[in-house]
Amino acid sequence: MNRLVPTAVAFALAASASPAVAQATDPAVSTVNTLHGGLLNIMRARGTHASRAQSIGPVVDRTFDLPLMTRLAVGPSWTTIPAPQQAALVRAFRALTVSQYAKNFDAFGGERFVFGGIEARGADKLVKTTLQSGSTRESLNYRLRNSGGQWKIVDVYYRNAISQLATRRADFARVLKTGGAPALVAHLNRLAARAG
Repeated sequence: MNRLVPTAVAFALAASASPAVAQATDPAVSTVNTLHGGLLNIMRARGTHASRAQSIGPVVDRTFDLPLMTRLAVGPSWTTIPAPQQAALVRAFRALTVSQYAKNFDAFGGERFVFGGIEARGADKLVKTTLQSGSTRESLNYRLRNSGGQWKIVDVYYRNAISQLATRRADFARVLKTGGAPALVAHLNRLAARAG
């Protein structure tokens, strides 16, 4: 009987902890943790904008579905754009994403990312996190989609509500309307250069 008590207690503890443990070990959470680890690394390294961009670029490639994000941000007109221009848009979108992360995460001051849970959103998953810096807390939530067996980020929400994709879609639509895909590539490249 005494041997069963520790076993029963251990089972009860495991059962009560399992949802949180399962969430924390979810492959979508792992993707977000990879991004956060890369961001903390470039903050600690400081360096130049170029060196931070070089370091975070491969992390962005591993954690974001950049082709899908570009297509979603462009919207329905994507299917009318020739393949070479689509590829140029994806490259410019990547350059902007990398440059903005290199700009915004430039120095370490004790920041940390705190996991806040995971929710199903249809076939997607929403990973909730908070960026803490001293007494400041900023909500950063990530929408991920399974892409070729790997969970990748397809949108980022700031302050729980501001969708990066929705913001970019509005900006992209204006440029596409006046100058088409070549104008949008030039616009994205200018924004990336300005962030640097």
